[in-house]
Amino acid sequence: MLTEQSAATVRATLPAVGAAIGEITERFYGRLFAAHPELLRDLFNRGNQAAGTQKQALAGSIAAFAAHLLDHPDQRPDAMLSRIAHKHASLGVSAEQYEVVHEHLFAAIAEVLGDAVTPAVAAAWDEVYWLMAHALVAVEKRLYDESAGRGLREFEVVERVTETADVVTFRLRPADGGPVAGFRAGQYVSVRVTLDDGARQIRQYSLSGAPGETVRQISVKRVHGGTTPDGEVSHHLHARVRPGDVLELSEPYGDLVLAGGPDTPLLLASAGIGVTPMVAMLADLAASGHRGPVTVVHGDRSPADHALRADQTAYAAKLPEAAVHLFYERDAEPGTRTGLVDLAGIAVPPGTRAYLCGPLPFLRAVRAQLISRGVAPADVHYEVFGPDLWLAQG
Repeated sequence: MLTEQSAATVRATLPAVGAAIGEITERFYGRLFAAHPELLRDLFNRGNQAAGTQKQALAGSIAAFAAHLLDHPDQRPDAMLSRIAHKHASLGVSAEQYEVVHEHLFAAIAEVLGDAVTPAVAAAWDEVYWLMAHALVAVEKRLYDESAGRGLREFEVVERVTETADVVTFRLRPADGGPVAGFRAGQYVSVRVTLDDGARQIRQYSLSGAPGETVRQISVKRVHGGTTPDGEVSHHLHARVRPGDVLELSEPYGDLVLAGGPDTPLLLASAGIGVTPMVAMLADLAASGHRGPVTVVHGDRSPADHALRADQTAYAAKLPEAAVHLFYERDAEPGTRTGLVDLAGIAVPPGTRAYLCGPLPFLRAVRAQLISRGVAPADVHYEVFGPDLWLAQG
């Protein structure tokens, strides 16, 4: 909770900070990487930095946290904090790194806002930062404790399966021969690779296999940049990694996980490579004997682009009350629909819990349709690949 004096100052200055936060984050990252080039080389996603999405994500999270403190002074934005903390834990972010971020972030604020940053303004925003940082550190500590402090671990690729022209599935087992810890359907792992220039880049990929398997399974889409850089790690994995090669994987993290009882109505909606956590969820529901209705919705460019389709439909067929609805922008087959995902005509039972994964436009559209159909906003859960821009809730 912000002190009364700081709340008043933050409320008065939030419009000015919000208007300048793009420039602030630009200066912040410039300062941070000048002082710590190893962070860009070995931690931060260089593609997201080049595209500017990481800067937008930082700006959005700070602004969203400050606004929440003002609008709900007695509540923490636990959903937002949990999502960030899981991402941080998968990357191995340490409590000490928050000190480094603080140093360069507040120097950037002072550079951009100049004399407007009075001692009172600095103190108020300092309070906002440390409320957020300490909350994240506490959640991340709990996550590290739950994983017994294990960091990245070497896994050997034991199988590589081409799913589509741009999606490959890798199955991996621990290189040390030890056991594989369990995970909750919907979670992801961080994967670190060494690129040709020596950079050790790290990315998150959803676990697409069934929980309880003795191997890890990830399905990786090759990212074609277009107006942004190509995906460095996805292209490396597609071009270079074969059975017998070794990758570094984190423990499983992520809070987009199934909840509710065996009779809870569920809707699992995905687009593109967002299908990966949904397949794991369907595998889990089939194994646990879920009895309630399960509505599966997926959208893709074409049937040929639909990765893991056979797994998705096979797991759904094992459920007593499952319905599968497929949408393709082109080449739709009999029994599928042409166009973008549209919930019109699809039953959404009362009490439905919805899980969404895909690009932001898809998340926005499906979330809005679900809410208009009577699904409570609190029952719509989502995961977006890449930096979370905190726009899907709008």
